[in-house]
Amino acid sequence: MLADGLRVLFCGINPGLMTAATGHHFARPGNRFWPVLHLSGFTPRLLKPAEQGELLSYGLGITNVVARATARADELSAEEYAEGGRLLTAKVTRVRPSWLAVVGVTAYRAAFADRGAQVGPQERTIGDTRVWVLPNPSGLNAHWTAATMAEEFGRLRVTAEG
Repeated sequence: MLADGLRVLFCGINPGLMTAATGHHFARPGNRFWPVLHLSGFTPRLLKPAEQGELLSYGLGITNVVARATARADELSAEEYAEGGRLLTAKVTRVRPSWLAVVGVTAYRAAFADRGAQVGPQERTIGDTRVWVLPNPSGLNAHWTAATMAEEFGRLRVTAEG
């Protein structure tokens, strides 16, 4: 789900098994990405994973740090994250979104060797692309509710629109 000059390129950790089976990002029913995207104002209505193509019309795209599908992100190796960070950097350099939004602070830390990163805007840029780390919308991430995630996604939306 890429195009040149996107407003925001969302970047998940890696495809889950449901995403791999359907070809649709964040396809697992318990994943809160699509509801949070809508609650934060990025989309005018709640999209289903099968409607991911509509994101391009809003200036949004989706990719992953690591391409290999797993049941859980903790099945990925440090080497896969590092290689994913290098490939993601090349991808962002090529398509030049205004913002890269990495969904998951642990994935961001591993992919970019930035152990101190926190959720929010980062000092790092990739060319002219700014970087924002968002909370992981997986149902396994109990530290964040849909409402608190939507607030953080909304902070990014407001900044990206301004």
